[in-house]
This record gives sequence, structure tokens and C-alpha cells, in this order.
Amino acid sequence: MRSAVIVDAIRTPSGRGKAGGGLSGTHPASLFAGVLGELIARNDLDPALVDDVIGGCVTQSGEQALNISRTALLAAGFPESVPATTVDRQCGSSQQAAHFAAQGVIAGAYDIAIAGGVESMSRVRMFSSTQGQDANRGPIAHRYPDGLVQQGISAEIITARWGFDRTALDEFAARSHRLAAASAAAGGFGNELVAAGALAADETIRPSTTVEGLSVLKPAFADAESQARFPEIEWSITPGNSSPLTDGASAALIMSEDKAAQLGLTPRARFHSFAVSGDDPLLMLTAVIPATRKVLAWAGLSLDDIDAYEVNEAFAPVPLVWAKELGADPDRLNPRGGAIALGHPLGASGTRILATLLNHLEQTGGRYGLMTMCEAGGMANATIIERLS
Repeated sequence: MRSAVIVDAIRTPSGRGKAGGGLSGTHPASLFAGVLGELIARNDLDPALVDDVIGGCVTQSGEQALNISRTALLAAGFPESVPATTVDRQCGSSQQAAHFAAQGVIAGAYDIAIAGGVESMSRVRMFSSTQGQDANRGPIAHRYPDGLVQQGISAEIITARWGFDRTALDEFAARSHRLAAASAAAGGFGNELVAAGALAADETIRPSTTVEGLSVLKPAFADAESQARFPEIEWSITPGNSSPLTDGASAALIMSEDKAAQLGLTPRARFHSFAVSGDDPLLMLTAVIPATRKVLAWAGLSLDDIDAYEVNEAFAPVPLVWAKELGADPDRLNPRGGAIALGHPLGASGTRILATLLNHLEQTGGRYGLMTMCEAGGMANATIIERLS
């Protein structure tokens, strides 16, 4: 069977996803074009050889509408002969793009593909593509007569059901900033970061973050209706223990092992196993647990075999419940911090995490890395990569 290998993976710095953020002045297609062009230049690759560009983007409206991946590759100067598509598996969109690209290589449909993603949360308002979503839930109302909820409230339900308290959430958030700041100071992100405009470093990392400072923030989702519906919740999810609104783009160069050898390129890792899973859409964020079990079973590996695992920090209880249910080693979990510190540019987060995980394995000598991402609607992707010497 053909192998799909990762030749390179890069990302922009994470910009604050609001007016005045370091990337807020850049059109999202230009943001994505920047990483596409840099990926080609870094590897001295003729872009005409790329069989497909598969990009992730969640809010596909306004400046992110009309297949932004195609717009981005044209803006990057790729030949018109190179096609592109944009996928939406919510927060896992670019992780799914990487799955599709790698699976296409394994199947023989592609020799070379680029997977990536973009999200400008400062310029394209989150949820602006979901007008009328409540009406769209009508066909499933018979299954969920009490109604579904937004992700922040799902995070609150998980916190209550698994018995986490506010302190545990804030401690995890402070850890994310501490680890990310240490990695940045040590140059750990240097090989994955490419400057975008004037922004050369992540501006979402706050090295001075403390549990005490986080403790004064007010819960973000405790409206009267939700408090009445869920009286058991103590309301602990705040802007401090959640991922911030973020601008960013990322991309990975994926090809067959034979094509890499033919081009004189050195693969850095290979895709080992893939999984995607669904779970309760009310809890929404817990599918990372069955997705992880599924990908480990496909791989024939145990969690003990994995040198580092990345569980997207959409909200602090997500990696915490994942680790509790799977008995994971906390020292291997998000060892360079996660989305609470590094940001969560929705459509770009999958390949952002892939780049960070790949560099961590290389810099520490690890062999296997696992990444998983919670997604709206109660879904999750999981991926295992194997570093190649």
C-alpha cells in the first residue's frame, strides 16, 4: 500500500481575532495564500505538480465565501490548472482536509496534495454563515425535543457531569500559556512559523497568566434561560479558560513516498492512521474520546505507545475529560500549550496542530503523535502520525 508522507507543515502566527489584531488588516484569502506560497518556496516545488489543494474554513461567508481555497491558490500565483476545494467539518476542517489529502495519496488519486485552512475571525464574524440554523434543526427536533445548545454551554455541561471545578479549568488554562510561552522563548515554534505581514510571533500567548488572574473573570454563558434549564451547573467557562477568537492560516505538503524520493525531498513523517467519530450533540465536545479509541484500534497501538497527544483546547474541560476517560499521561498532553494560548483560528487549527505536533516529535525524538479535535454537532477527527528519521 502507498504511504502518504508529510514533507512540510507551516502556519502563520496566531493573531488576535478582533479589530486591531496583528492579522486583522489582511484578507483571509491573502492570509491563506501566504502559507501556500511559502510552502512551495521552502521546498523548491513546482506548484504545477500539485494535484489538489484542500482547505478548511468554517465561516464560509463574506470574504471567506466562494471556495476560498481556490481564491487563495490563485492569489499565491499557482497555475490556473491547479484545482482546490474548501471543506467544513467545523473546528476539524483542516484536519479533515489533511485526511482527505493523505487518503487520496494512499488511494493513488494524488501524487502531491496540499491540505490547510484559514479563518479570519476578526473580518468574518463567527456564526455569520449560520443564519436560520435553528430552523434547520427542525428535522431533528423529534430526537432532541429539549433542543441543543451552543458549544460554551456544552462545555459547562461536561464540566458539571465530570466533576471539574473552576480552579481545575483555570489551572489548565494557565498551564497552556506557561508551556506555550516556554516553547516560544526556546525557539520551539521557529520551524513552523512563517511571518504574515508585520506579525512574526503568536500574539495570543500571555506569559503572565496566573490562576489568580483568571479567577476574577466572569462566566461567559450563564444567561437566565440556560441557568433555568441546567440548575446543576456552577458556571465556570470564561474567556480565560476558553480559546480566544483568532486569525490564522496553516498548510501541509503531503505526497506519496515515491514522489518525494523522485523530487529529492525528505519526508518528515507519515500518516499512520485516521478516524472520525460522532457522539451526543448536546455534549457536542466529547467525540474526541470515541475518536481516539477508534484510531488507536485501527493503528494497533495503545495510548502508552504515543509520545505526545494534542487535544484541541476549544475549552479547558475538553482535554481534561479526554485525559480522565483515557487515563492519559498529563505530561504528554499538549506539551507546548494549546489553543487557549496558541489560538483557535477555526478552519486552520487542524493543520496548525499538525505542524506543532510534528515539530515537537522531531525536537524530542518521539516516534508517534496523536491529535484529535472536537467539532460542532458532536463529532471529532483523530490522526496518528509517525515521525520518520
